[in-house]
Amino acid sequence: MEESNKKNLKFFATIGLIVAPLIWGFSFVVVKDSLDHIGPVWMVALRYTIAFVVLSLFCIKKFSRMNLSYLVNGTILGGLLFTAYILQTIGCKYTTAGKNAFLTTLYVILVPLFSWMFFGKRPRWFVFLSALLCLTGIAFLSLEGVPSISEINKGDILTCACGAFFALHIVFMSFFNKKQDPVLLTALQFGVSAILGWIAAPIFEGPFPSGALVDFTVIRSLLYLGLGASMIGFLLQNVGLKYVHPALASLFLSLESVFGMFFSVVMLGEKMTAKTWLGCSLIFISIMTAEVLPSIISSRRSKS
Repeated sequence: MEESNKKNLKFFATIGLIVAPLIWGFSFVVVKDSLDHIGPVWMVALRYTIAFVVLSLFCIKKFSRMNLSYLVNGTILGGLLFTAYILQTIGCKYTTAGKNAFLTTLYVILVPLFSWMFFGKRPRWFVFLSALLCLTGIAFLSLEGVPSISEINKGDILTCACGAFFALHIVFMSFFNKKQDPVLLTALQFGVSAILGWIAAPIFEGPFPSGALVDFTVIRSLLYLGLGASMIGFLLQNVGLKYVHPALASLFLSLESVFGMFFSVVMLGEKMTAKTWLGCSLIFISIMTAEVLPSIISSRRSKS
């Protein structure tokens, strides 16, 4: 009976890890016009403020469990999450959107490496195979041509660092989940990210853009980012990481690029080419490899 419950929890956690990138993929369409009216750092500050306030109202009783360990871990996670978004935002100013999207997903490769480095969880060979297939698929989706070393700029370097911080966030969230409530940890990291955003935004972007908050497009985007992409999306990710290995979870989360492409085609009229179809197929194959190969290997071992 206990084994059956574990399988059910893993199944629903996996569904959550697929729904989260679906929500994030749609956010590309939602925020497309908003950055003309509000700076990205102010947007980060406001989205996490909304996420923190609303999630805290829903789980206010959980704050009775608060102790120093929760506070420290929530601060670490919030710091990692905020740093990743800031590096991604600044990096995007100096590189192309496609390279920014591609280099961010380096976390697919880095998650199993960091899990091994920090916690001694040595990944099996097919994890790296799946990660390489996934990264190749994302390259087909994101990049216009073959990148050259001579073309590397500071935006590319900052975005690579962003991918590393996203990987660290996934790995440490998975580790802290073992002994602590992922919902409370999620609320705390939202609070930390919001505070850091309110500190950083005036430095990077000047005074609070009060005029932008009367624009319906900005309000709609902030509500979607705060309630959908942040609160629901990261709640699904962080709870999912309690029951799914972080290396496999990172593959599911990489579906954000596929969903982003899908919504761009449906909502913005962009074209699906043979190259983008190939990219989507490789990402799907990478996830199937990580999911199916372990069952095949264990089945063969049991027979022998």
